[in-house]
Amino acid sequence: MTSRFRSNRRQSRDPAIWRSPEFGSPDRPQVQKRGQVFVSWRLFSGLVIVVMLALLGFFFTADAFYVSSVAVGGLETMTANEVYELLHVDGLHLFWVDPAVIRADLVASPTIANATVSVGFPPNMIQITIEEREPALVWEQAGVASWIDVNGRVMRQREDRPNLLRIQTDPLVEGELIGEIDPVVVQSAIQLHDLVPTVAAFRYHPDKGLGYNDPRGWEVWFGVGLDMQQKILIYNAIVADNAAQGIVPNEINLVNTHRPFISVLAER
Repeated sequence: MTSRFRSNRRQSRDPAIWRSPEFGSPDRPQVQKRGQVFVSWRLFSGLVIVVMLALLGFFFTADAFYVSSVAVGGLETMTANEVYELLHVDGLHLFWVDPAVIRADLVASPTIANATVSVGFPPNMIQITIEEREPALVWEQAGVASWIDVNGRVMRQREDRPNLLRIQTDPLVEGELIGEIDPVVVQSAIQLHDLVPTVAAFRYHPDKGLGYNDPRGWEVWFGVGLDMQQKILIYNAIVADNAAQGIVPNEINLVNTHRPFISVLAER
Protein backbone atom coordinates (compact mmCIF):
# COMPACT_ATOMS: atom_id res chain seq x y z
CA MET A 1 0.00 0.00 0.00
CA THR A 2 2.80 2.27 0.69
CA SER A 3 4.33 1.71 -2.77
CA ARG A 4 1.02 2.48 -4.49
CA PHE A 5 0.79 5.78 -2.69
CA ARG A 6 4.26 6.77 -3.77
CA SER A 7 3.46 5.91 -7.34
CA ASN A 8 0.38 8.14 -7.34
CA ARG A 9 2.39 11.08 -6.03
CA ARG A 10 4.88 10.80 -8.87
CA GLN A 11 2.09 10.86 -11.47
CA SER A 12 0.44 13.96 -10.02
CA ARG A 13 3.53 16.18 -10.36
CA ASP A 14 3.78 18.74 -13.18
CA PRO A 15 6.28 17.94 -15.93
CA ALA A 16 9.68 19.61 -15.50
CA ILE A 17 10.66 22.43 -17.92
CA TRP A 18 14.33 23.10 -18.67
CA ARG A 19 15.17 26.78 -18.62
CA SER A 20 18.36 28.03 -20.23
CA PRO A 21 20.57 30.03 -17.92
CA GLU A 22 21.24 32.44 -20.83
CA PHE A 23 17.70 33.69 -20.99
CA GLY A 24 16.99 33.38 -17.35
CA SER A 25 13.70 32.75 -15.73
CA PRO A 26 10.60 34.32 -17.30
CA ASP A 27 9.67 35.57 -13.90
CA ARG A 28 12.88 37.51 -13.55
CA PRO A 29 13.57 40.85 -15.33
CA GLN A 30 16.29 40.90 -17.98
CA VAL A 31 19.50 42.43 -16.70
CA GLN A 32 21.59 44.47 -19.24
CA LYS A 33 25.18 43.43 -19.30
CA ARG A 34 27.74 46.03 -18.40
CA GLY A 35 29.03 48.03 -21.49
CA GLN A 36 26.02 47.37 -23.75
CA VAL A 37 23.87 50.29 -25.00
CA PHE A 38 20.52 49.83 -26.71
CA VAL A 39 19.28 52.75 -28.90
CA SER A 40 15.91 52.87 -30.60
CA TRP A 41 16.17 52.78 -34.42
CA ARG A 42 13.67 55.62 -34.62
CA LEU A 43 15.90 57.80 -32.49
CA PHE A 44 18.91 56.91 -34.66
CA SER A 45 17.03 57.73 -37.88
CA GLY A 46 15.96 61.05 -36.43
CA LEU A 47 19.56 61.93 -35.57
CA VAL A 48 20.66 61.10 -39.13
CA ILE A 49 17.97 63.35 -40.60
CA VAL A 50 18.94 66.21 -38.30
CA VAL A 51 22.61 65.89 -39.27
CA MET A 52 21.75 65.84 -43.00
CA LEU A 53 19.55 68.90 -42.70
CA ALA A 54 22.33 70.70 -40.83
CA LEU A 55 24.82 69.84 -43.59
CA LEU A 56 22.46 71.02 -46.32
CA GLY A 57 21.88 74.22 -44.45
CA PHE A 58 25.62 74.73 -44.19
CA PHE A 59 26.17 74.04 -47.90
CA PHE A 60 23.51 76.56 -48.95
CA THR A 61 24.41 79.31 -46.50
CA ALA A 62 28.22 79.25 -46.51
CA ASP A 63 29.78 81.79 -48.91
CA ALA A 64 32.56 79.34 -49.73
CA PHE A 65 30.16 77.29 -51.89
CA TYR A 66 29.17 80.22 -54.13
CA VAL A 67 31.38 80.92 -57.14
CA SER A 68 33.38 84.13 -57.05
CA SER A 69 36.52 83.03 -58.93
CA VAL A 70 38.01 80.19 -60.95
CA ALA A 71 41.46 78.62 -61.17
CA VAL A 72 42.81 78.86 -64.74
CA GLY A 73 45.84 77.20 -66.29
CA GLY A 74 47.39 77.21 -69.76
CA LEU A 75 47.23 81.00 -70.19
CA GLU A 76 49.55 82.62 -72.74
CA THR A 77 48.07 85.94 -73.77
CA MET A 78 44.75 85.90 -71.92
CA THR A 79 44.27 86.71 -68.24
CA ALA A 80 42.27 84.83 -65.61
CA ASN A 81 39.85 87.77 -65.38
CA GLU A 82 39.18 87.59 -69.13
CA VAL A 83 38.40 83.91 -68.85
CA TYR A 84 36.11 84.50 -65.87
CA GLU A 85 34.17 87.14 -67.79
CA LEU A 86 33.39 84.57 -70.50
CA LEU A 87 31.51 82.42 -68.01
CA HIS A 88 28.07 82.79 -66.48
CA VAL A 89 28.81 81.38 -63.04
CA ASP A 90 29.40 84.46 -60.89
CA GLY A 91 27.45 84.01 -57.65
CA LEU A 92 26.21 80.59 -58.71
CA HIS A 93 26.04 77.82 -56.10
CA LEU A 94 28.38 74.89 -56.56
CA PHE A 95 25.45 72.47 -56.87
CA TRP A 96 24.22 74.24 -60.03
CA VAL A 97 27.57 74.44 -61.82
CA ASP A 98 27.60 72.41 -65.06
CA PRO A 99 31.12 71.74 -66.49
CA ALA A 100 29.69 71.15 -69.99
CA VAL A 101 28.06 74.60 -70.04
CA ILE A 102 31.29 76.23 -68.84
CA ARG A 103 33.30 74.53 -71.57
CA ALA A 104 30.79 75.62 -74.22
CA ASP A 105 31.14 79.23 -73.06
CA LEU A 106 34.92 78.99 -73.27
CA VAL A 107 35.29 77.45 -76.72
CA ALA A 108 32.84 80.04 -78.08
CA SER A 109 35.65 82.56 -77.63
CA PRO A 110 37.70 83.03 -80.82
CA THR A 111 40.91 82.98 -78.77
CA ILE A 112 40.32 79.60 -77.09
CA ALA A 113 40.83 76.44 -79.13
CA ASN A 114 40.07 73.91 -76.40
CA ALA A 115 39.27 73.76 -72.69
CA THR A 116 38.93 71.20 -69.91
CA VAL A 117 36.79 71.89 -66.85
CA SER A 118 36.61 70.09 -63.51
CA VAL A 119 34.39 70.92 -60.54
CA GLY A 120 35.24 70.09 -56.93
CA PHE A 121 35.02 71.57 -53.47
CA PRO A 122 36.48 74.80 -52.07
CA PRO A 123 38.83 76.53 -52.25
CA ASN A 124 39.34 75.82 -55.98
CA MET A 125 35.84 74.69 -56.87
CA ILE A 126 36.19 75.28 -60.62
CA GLN A 127 39.48 74.39 -62.29
CA ILE A 128 39.99 75.23 -65.97
CA THR A 129 42.80 74.48 -68.38
CA ILE A 130 42.63 76.25 -71.72
CA GLU A 131 44.50 76.01 -75.00
CA GLU A 132 44.77 79.29 -76.88
CA ARG A 133 44.68 79.52 -80.66
CA GLU A 134 47.99 80.35 -82.31
CA PRO A 135 47.91 83.31 -84.72
CA ALA A 136 49.24 82.60 -88.20
CA LEU A 137 49.26 86.19 -89.46
CA VAL A 138 48.19 89.76 -88.74
CA TRP A 139 45.33 91.13 -90.83
CA GLU A 140 45.05 94.93 -91.09
CA GLN A 141 41.67 96.23 -92.21
CA ALA A 142 40.10 99.66 -91.74
CA GLY A 143 42.97 100.66 -89.46
CA VAL A 144 42.44 97.70 -87.11
CA ALA A 145 44.93 94.87 -86.75
CA SER A 146 43.60 91.40 -85.92
CA TRP A 147 45.14 88.00 -85.47
CA ILE A 148 44.10 85.22 -87.86
CA ASP A 149 44.75 81.53 -87.19
CA VAL A 150 45.35 78.87 -89.84
CA ASN A 151 41.61 78.16 -90.04
CA GLY A 152 40.72 81.79 -90.71
CA ARG A 153 39.44 82.46 -87.19
CA VAL A 154 39.60 86.17 -86.35
CA MET A 155 41.03 87.06 -82.94
CA ARG A 156 41.85 90.25 -81.13
CA GLN A 157 45.51 91.17 -81.42
CA ARG A 158 46.74 90.83 -77.84
CA GLU A 159 50.40 91.71 -78.29
CA ASP A 160 52.86 92.76 -80.96
CA ARG A 161 54.58 89.86 -82.70
CA PRO A 162 56.95 91.27 -85.34
CA ASN A 163 57.71 87.78 -86.73
CA LEU A 164 54.15 87.28 -87.95
CA LEU A 165 53.29 87.87 -91.59
CA ARG A 166 51.15 90.98 -92.11
CA ILE A 167 48.44 91.44 -94.70
CA GLN A 168 47.13 94.91 -95.49
CA THR A 169 43.76 95.09 -97.19
CA ASP A 170 43.00 97.38 -100.10
CA PRO A 171 41.08 100.59 -99.25
CA LEU A 172 38.18 99.11 -101.21
CA VAL A 173 37.71 96.66 -98.33
CA GLU A 174 35.80 98.78 -95.83
CA GLY A 175 34.48 98.12 -92.36
CA GLU A 176 35.84 96.24 -89.40
CA LEU A 177 36.79 92.62 -89.89
CA ILE A 178 34.04 90.38 -88.50
CA GLY A 179 33.63 86.63 -88.49
CA GLU A 180 36.18 84.55 -90.34
CA ILE A 181 38.59 84.79 -93.24
CA ASP A 182 38.45 82.15 -95.97
CA PRO A 183 41.01 79.53 -94.84
CA VAL A 184 42.22 79.29 -98.46
CA VAL A 185 43.34 82.92 -98.27
CA VAL A 186 45.29 82.21 -95.09
CA GLN A 187 46.91 79.06 -96.51
CA SER A 188 47.74 80.93 -99.73
CA ALA A 189 49.45 83.71 -97.79
CA ILE A 190 51.49 81.23 -95.74
CA GLN A 191 52.56 79.36 -98.86
CA LEU A 192 53.48 82.55 -100.70
CA HIS A 193 55.47 83.82 -97.73
CA ASP A 194 57.48 80.59 -97.66
CA LEU A 195 58.41 81.20 -101.31
CA VAL A 196 59.29 84.90 -100.87
CA PRO A 197 60.34 85.19 -97.20
CA THR A 198 61.93 88.60 -97.76
CA VAL A 199 58.46 90.12 -98.18
CA ALA A 200 57.26 91.00 -94.67
CA ALA A 201 53.81 92.26 -95.70
CA PHE A 202 51.38 91.31 -98.44
CA ARG A 203 48.46 93.24 -99.87
CA TYR A 204 44.97 91.90 -100.31
CA HIS A 205 42.54 93.03 -102.98
CA PRO A 206 39.00 91.63 -103.20
CA ASP A 207 39.47 90.85 -106.93
CA LYS A 208 43.23 90.45 -107.32
CA GLY A 209 43.81 88.45 -104.17
CA LEU A 210 47.27 88.48 -102.60
CA GLY A 211 50.14 90.55 -103.87
CA TYR A 212 52.94 92.89 -102.91
CA ASN A 213 55.01 95.77 -104.15
CA ASP A 214 58.13 94.42 -105.80
CA PRO A 215 61.14 96.54 -104.71
CA ARG A 216 62.14 96.80 -108.39
CA GLY A 217 59.21 99.16 -108.97
CA TRP A 218 55.96 97.35 -109.82
CA GLU A 219 52.97 95.60 -108.32
CA VAL A 220 52.45 91.86 -108.56
CA TRP A 221 49.22 90.00 -107.83
CA PHE A 222 48.90 86.25 -107.37
CA GLY A 223 45.23 85.79 -106.52
CA VAL A 224 44.52 82.99 -104.02
CA GLY A 225 45.05 79.25 -104.19
CA LEU A 226 47.55 76.61 -103.25
CA ASP A 227 49.45 76.82 -106.56
CA MET A 228 51.71 79.65 -105.46
CA GLN A 229 54.88 77.74 -106.33
CA GLN A 230 53.81 77.47 -109.95
CA LYS A 231 52.85 81.15 -110.03
CA ILE A 232 56.22 82.19 -108.63
CA LEU A 233 57.99 80.24 -111.40
CA ILE A 234 55.85 81.96 -114.03
CA TYR A 235 56.42 85.33 -112.37
CA ASN A 236 60.21 84.93 -112.38
CA ALA A 237 60.11 83.96 -116.04
CA ILE A 238 58.04 87.06 -116.93
CA VAL A 239 60.38 89.33 -114.97
CA ALA A 240 63.41 87.89 -116.75
CA ASP A 241 61.74 88.28 -120.13
CA ASN A 242 60.77 91.89 -119.38
CA ALA A 243 64.31 92.70 -118.32
CA ALA A 244 65.68 91.21 -121.54
CA GLN A 245 63.32 93.39 -123.57
CA GLY A 246 63.92 96.49 -121.46
CA ILE A 247 60.34 96.59 -120.26
CA VAL A 248 59.49 98.08 -116.87
CA PRO A 249 56.02 96.83 -115.90
CA ASN A 250 53.59 98.76 -113.79
CA GLU A 251 51.71 95.63 -112.77
CA ILE A 252 52.06 91.90 -113.27
CA ASN A 253 48.84 90.00 -112.68
CA LEU A 254 48.94 86.21 -112.24
CA VAL A 255 45.47 85.66 -110.86
CA ASN A 256 44.84 83.46 -113.89
CA THR A 257 48.04 81.62 -114.80
CA HIS A 258 46.64 80.77 -118.24
CA ARG A 259 46.13 84.45 -119.03
CA PRO A 260 48.73 86.52 -117.16
CA PHE A 261 48.26 90.26 -117.47
CA ILE A 262 51.12 92.77 -117.72
CA SER A 263 50.65 96.52 -117.48
CA VAL A 264 53.60 98.41 -118.94
CA LEU A 265 54.72 101.66 -117.38
CA ALA A 266 57.54 102.56 -119.75
CA GLU A 267 60.18 101.13 -122.04
CA ARG A 268 63.90 101.69 -121.82
